[in-house]
Amino acid sequence: MRIVWIIAAIVLLAYLVVIMPVLRQNMRQSGLLKVLYAHRGLFDNESDAPENSMKAFVKAAELGFGIETDVQLSSDGVAVLFHDFTLARVARDKDNQPVSGKVHDYTFEQLESFHLLNSSEKIPTFQSFLDMVNGRVPLIIELKIENSDKTLKVCETADQMLRKYKGLYCIESFNPRGVQWFKLNHAEVIRGQLSDDFWKEDPSHKSLLMLACGNLYFNFLTKPDFIAYDVKYPDNLSRGLCRNLYRNIAVCWTVKSEEQFKEAKNHFDAYIFDSFVPKDGPRVH
Repeated sequence: MRIVWIIAAIVLLAYLVVIMPVLRQNMRQSGLLKVLYAHRGLFDNESDAPENSMKAFVKAAELGFGIETDVQLSSDGVAVLFHDFTLARVARDKDNQPVSGKVHDYTFEQLESFHLLNSSEKIPTFQSFLDMVNGRVPLIIELKIENSDKTLKVCETADQMLRKYKGLYCIESFNPRGVQWFKLNHAEVIRGQLSDDFWKEDPSHKSLLMLACGNLYFNFLTKPDFIAYDVKYPDNLSRGLCRNLYRNIAVCWTVKSEEQFKEAKNHFDAYIFDSFVPKDGPRVH
């Protein structure tokens, strides 16, 4: 019986070491927690300001909301803002038909020929977005990385641009390799591990890799400054320990109503929202 308790204690200790995030408090001191973040801009996909469009970003910045957006690369290495790896849900061709393929299948010149949903908005470049915001509001930059070295290139490209940017920002990614890239190459940048309870969210994700990602087992490699987790799953054990034991910042995505926002305040420290405009404005209360 004693051996069993020793083994259990070792397993518990190993688990706590594996999920341990960075213990520095940079994010608390940075000012990133002062505002609410508009998910892909202040968008409405039925309007002329769809998600990740320049109009949606301008609306958010003018009202003082922080902005969360998604960066990936065209085939010729231009950093653009688009959420899905595939284009079909949001991008339309000149005949207003969904565009097939992935973002990285097209050059930027080709991507420029498409428009976003039923608007005249185009897929923006990351640089044009940074120039427009110009430090007015804080940014959460999600790096879109599939499981290849080619898509990991987005980290280096984005970092080169962000080093010249004077505003307040942090980066995040679902892919731990992207978070680790910043830990190894630009450790001063505030970095976050995006995650979800993948097994509950999508039964097709029931793999050991998704189990590990959902329970933050790569934190020992990435040492994130914050965990950004699906607001629907506040009770994930690893997420809760990161916040309550290690005092790591807890960010939630995506809050979709005032009621959900009120509940999220019991479990999280920073908030990404869409589908409504918080009634109290851009500041966290």
